[in-house]
Amino acid sequence: MTTPAGRVLLERASELFYGQGITAVGVAGIADAAGVTKKTLYDCFGSKAALVTAYLQRRHDLWWAHLQERLAEDPSVLTLFDAYLAHPWFDTGRGCAFQRAAAELPDDHPGRAVITAHKQAVRAEIGRLVGDDALADHLFLLLEGAVARRGWEGTTAGLDAAREVAGALTRS
Repeated sequence: MTTPAGRVLLERASELFYGQGITAVGVAGIADAAGVTKKTLYDCFGSKAALVTAYLQRRHDLWWAHLQERLAEDPSVLTLFDAYLAHPWFDTGRGCAFQRAAAELPDDHPGRAVITAHKQAVRAEIGRLVGDDALADHLFLLLEGAVARRGWEGTTAGLDAAREVAGALTRS
């Protein structure tokens, strides 16, 4: 994957998976979009499942860097909510790549481990920020619901409201 072709493949696959859905996108379409052969795709990743897993891991890594950069400036749970609103991916209105992938992937797909690790990391970060496990569970569910709402509604209203509730819960 560290080859130039691997990087291009991952970039094109990321766009296609998020834009069209993982199961809707075939290996031939990914290779074509990247300007390489299917053989090159398999040489770089070995399988579509491995490419999907790499896509999800890259998505997590990029998101996590964005979140940590924002939290370094202001380590609060409201900053975490703001990080979602400020991220360019959130502007697409398509919702959370991890929620979408979880809906598509079978239980035994290796990408599910990345999804689980991502969601656990977000939940743990909320716990670290608020210092209360029960409250962290509630805030995580509030956040996940608001992010899911973004995916079907296409507005930030849910996340705006969730942020307000999170503020009220963390002030009390």
